[in-house]
Amino acid sequence: MSCESPKFIQTRFIRPGGPASDMKQLLISPLILIYCMHGLAQKINLFNGKNLEGWQPLNGQAKYEVINHEIVGTSVANTPNSFLATRQVYSDFILELEFKIDDQSNSGIQLRSESRPDYQNGRVHGYQVEIDPSPRAWTGGLYDEGRRDWLYPLEYNPAAKSAFRKGEWNKVRVECIGPVLRSWVNGVPTSHVVDDMTPRGFIALQVHAANKPEEVGRQVRWRNILIQTQNLKESPLDDIFVVNLIPNSLCDQERRNGLNLLWDGKTTDGWRGANQEKFPDKGWEIKDGVIQVLPTNGGAPAPGGDIVTQKEFVAFDFQFEFKFTEGANSGVKYFVAQKEGHSGPAIGLEYQILDDAYYADAKLDEAGNHTLAALYDLVPPMKTPRGIHKTGEWNQGRIIAYPDKRVEHWLNGYKVVAYQRGSPGYDALVSQSKYAGMDNFGMAATGHILLQNHGGSVYFRNIKIKEFK
Repeated sequence: MSCESPKFIQTRFIRPGGPASDMKQLLISPLILIYCMHGLAQKINLFNGKNLEGWQPLNGQAKYEVINHEIVGTSVANTPNSFLATRQVYSDFILELEFKIDDQSNSGIQLRSESRPDYQNGRVHGYQVEIDPSPRAWTGGLYDEGRRDWLYPLEYNPAAKSAFRKGEWNKVRVECIGPVLRSWVNGVPTSHVVDDMTPRGFIALQVHAANKPEEVGRQVRWRNILIQTQNLKESPLDDIFVVNLIPNSLCDQERRNGLNLLWDGKTTDGWRGANQEKFPDKGWEIKDGVIQVLPTNGGAPAPGGDIVTQKEFVAFDFQFEFKFTEGANSGVKYFVAQKEGHSGPAIGLEYQILDDAYYADAKLDEAGNHTLAALYDLVPPMKTPRGIHKTGEWNQGRIIAYPDKRVEHWLNGYKVVAYQRGSPGYDALVSQSKYAGMDNFGMAATGHILLQNHGGSVYFRNIKIKEFK
């Protein structure tokens, strides 16, 4: 469907019971006629190409105008992020549009978004498909404006970074069907998120705040803004990474990608106490889809100890969500070898979980290898601008152990640790660590995955794994 106004055809209606001479001539759009005749959903143009009817500005004071059948947004000084929002709200839809953006600028397309007086004085918040011409190249990623920050940075899908065409018109497709939100840029799949926080809201076009003089006057253009709201058909599944924020669930594409739940969110199935035959009856609680390390006085490990998977793993992509209270300490260990009759702590490589802002171990750690997401006592995490969520908020953790012994730690979409077991660099790190006296530390061919009980209240959910062949 083009941007041009549809040509009209002449149609006659006869008043019921009236003579043939009592005919009214009306002008009917072919689009409306087809809809009435067939009852089929059509793509509707949200922008008429002439003015901003059906849209309203929100938050900032950026300039929005219609030029050459395009919506042109221009940044201005001393104003926050600006949004041109549809007056109508939408729930399930497929949205397609084209955009063109100045270099060094930034923008986004809001989906299912809201502006309420009771939320930060009307601040626009909700899902946003990113438009990012910077070298970071995250166009098509999914951001949560004014709320949870990044949901799908393109580090999850680096192949999509090349989809955006700088200085040209780019086409975006977005499918919001139920809790599934998917995006494409120029036909390339860019993000796939499953989330149920906001089921409906307006669509909006963002002009980013100009925080420096050189950022004033930058422009972003939109055209061919089409939406379909009925008879929606999802695009075929692909193989990109999925961020599923609905606890303890798997979507169709996760199953296609080989992912399985490692904890069912309800029972102790698949888990037992470390060096024990059954799940501990103390120190842990399963409630409301969350498995919790119960706090103890003084932060000492609680009775019951750590828990481990019944199964051992060789090469895997292990994904989990976690949050902690102030001062908490825990970890996820992997390649853990269990010894019959062993009563001490289970030994393995550890993804550190720690309240860095509070815990003395982190404050005194000059090397940084005792901080959140570190390979404990061996490799510090790379610093990220937005990688750590606040205490009490859920974080997305990920440990990838490849068949060639490469290992990665991820935190909230950022790869923060990368090393290779058995490499000269790894051996040197072990020789200078607390594990120096242990033969072949971390080199087991197979092992359990462990959730640590180290005192302080720590919560886990959405525990999943993909095993590599």
